[in-house]
Amino acid sequence: MTSVTLTGISRRFSRSCPGGNRVLKYLVLATTILTCTAVYFIYEALTFAGRADQVHAFDAAPSVSQEPEHPIEKLIIYAQAEQRRLLSKQSHNLSTAALRYQERRGRRPPPEFDAWFKYAHEHDAIVVEDFFDRIYDDLNPFWTLEPRELRRRSGPRAHEHVISVRKRKAILQTTHADPMGRMPQWHRLVEELAQWLPDVDLPVNVMDESRLLVPWEEINERVQNEAAARRVAPPSEVRTEFTGLPAIDSEPEEEPFDVHWIDSPSRNISPIDIYHDAIDMPIAYPRHSFSGYVQNWTLSKDPCQHPHLRSLHGTFIEPVSINTAQSLIPLFGGSKLRQNNDILLPPAMYLSTDELYAGRGGRGPKWSQKKAGVVWRGVASGGRNKAETWTHFHRHRYVQMLNGTAVHAAETGSLPAEGTTFKLPAQGQYGVVASGNGSLGGWLSNVTDVAFTRLECFPLPSTPADETLCSYTNPYFEVRPPIPMHAQYGFKYLPDVDGNSYSGRFRAFLHDSGSVVLKATLYDEWHDSRLMPWLHFVPFDNTYIDVYGILDFFIAAEDNGVHDKLAERIAGEGRVWANKVLRRADMALYVWRLILEFARLCDDRRDVLGWIDDLNSY
Repeated sequence: MTSVTLTGISRRFSRSCPGGNRVLKYLVLATTILTCTAVYFIYEALTFAGRADQVHAFDAAPSVSQEPEHPIEKLIIYAQAEQRRLLSKQSHNLSTAALRYQERRGRRPPPEFDAWFKYAHEHDAIVVEDFFDRIYDDLNPFWTLEPRELRRRSGPRAHEHVISVRKRKAILQTTHADPMGRMPQWHRLVEELAQWLPDVDLPVNVMDESRLLVPWEEINERVQNEAAARRVAPPSEVRTEFTGLPAIDSEPEEEPFDVHWIDSPSRNISPIDIYHDAIDMPIAYPRHSFSGYVQNWTLSKDPCQHPHLRSLHGTFIEPVSINTAQSLIPLFGGSKLRQNNDILLPPAMYLSTDELYAGRGGRGPKWSQKKAGVVWRGVASGGRNKAETWTHFHRHRYVQMLNGTAVHAAETGSLPAEGTTFKLPAQGQYGVVASGNGSLGGWLSNVTDVAFTRLECFPLPSTPADETLCSYTNPYFEVRPPIPMHAQYGFKYLPDVDGNSYSGRFRAFLHDSGSVVLKATLYDEWHDSRLMPWLHFVPFDNTYIDVYGILDFFIAAEDNGVHDKLAERIAGEGRVWANKVLRRADMALYVWRLILEFARLCDDRRDVLGWIDDLNSY
């Protein structure tokens, strides 16, 4: 495959950012808006300070002080308030769920919505309509395609990997290899639901990376057109049964839709040699942050808002596999960047019982029995790093920034320029005590155990004996043995960062560990609308510049254990909440709702297709 360079990906990506190359112009306006937003957030945080001990899931743990001083305390208070606001919209019966659906979506619920809600009720699911926003963000542009055309673009004649439902049976159709074994995981989930599902074709992306990148202007126009045409069909017009696809399957075959997959976005484009220059890593407070810490989780993941990430993340330098299209076609997958147009499913790894992603299914020890430190093991993935590019890759930067030896070398000026992946924040910027006296590296050596298990260089070593090593990164990294996930649960802090795309360990960390999950990612996932940063996990910026301030706050502060108790609370909230909203039943409900909506999109009667319990009631 042709090497994918930064130039090609960035050029295509700029088309999917608002304004394309004009994005920097709008960042000035965005910064002004976010400044006002920050003032509002601070006001909200202080307003709710007196009620910070009323969080739903972990009431026994201490709350933030009545007069918070640290930005992290204020962000925690705001998260608690936001969670209460969301839960106030929970639907406890079918009528309320249908009404809230109609209010938020501007349409009637899809047919068989009552069966969907019954399953939710029987499985003690928390139904908040906001939790399903991702589905509608993904599907709304497709309302601008005619149903017949949408069916043509989604069928097995147009795609290599398709999960179909016909007459309440799930069928797996594939013409190419599925090296990661994702299709069987998704197929099994659909198979569990098939008795309730309408006929549908779901084309699936089995690659790590997302694949659809429709220009922003086109998507924006389609979204506006969809919103303008949205309506609640009068009761007399409503049709409550799907047409189904058997009749459509028997129609005369049309010419299959040609997706025009592009093997390399950079073909015929001369690369720009930027990799021998010093890394372009900003050390100022990240844009959209609150005193340096992630405030808006959505914007913190948006590459259009953070242009520097083009040379700080492997996704934009050389992905392992890239096969993209700029046409609006339905394609379902486990994660995507904000600018991509894939339709999200719960990732296959979250459905797997593989110990690498699910641990052993057990729970971590009590908080008091955990080590007050950080642990991480993983491979040097994130794309194809090479001798001239590896210092720009995110995982290499992450491991160096949490390695005491590397940080000490950076503090003393002895880390070679050709082996440097990061910059240290200015002294005093985050108030880190160890940074102020030049002992940050020594302190990290005592609290972090972060290392690669394999260096993953490209091209691969010629002999199997060297498969964990890499000639050009060996001088800068120590390869250490893996640590099983259940053993990692013995640490209080579990960072989680992107690999080739999303990290498959995030759900297990939240669901099982009872530790604080520190999360940095560029990738959107199905669960984003149901998890609250600073309440269920601790977010950090994709430059990782704020990680020292976070660790200093929770681990190093001399506060009689107050911040440790806050960490315990976040760990407890995360695990309790994950066991309420990230269960297999919750993923099934999400996929079921997604299929109902997509099947309606493909139906010729979609504008009047819906569920209604009493045709005269509303």
